[in-house]
Amino acid sequence: MNDQKNSNIGCTVVSCKYHCDNANYCSLNAIEVGACNCDPKSVDGTCCQSFQAKAY
Repeated sequence: MNDQKNSNIGCTVVSCKYHCDNANYCSLNAIEVGACNCDPKSVDGTCCQSFQAKAY
C-alpha cells in the first residue's frame, strides 16, 4: 500500500504506482511534467512524465 502522500502534488490517477492509496495525492517528492505534443496550447497537451503503471 502506498500511503506516503505529498500534499504539494495532487493526483487523481489511481492507475499510477505513485498515487497515494488513501487520498488524491502523489507519493513522489517531485514530478516531471512534459508536453504530450510538440506545441501544447492547453492542459490537454501536457502530461506527467513521472507516471508508471501500478502493478495489480
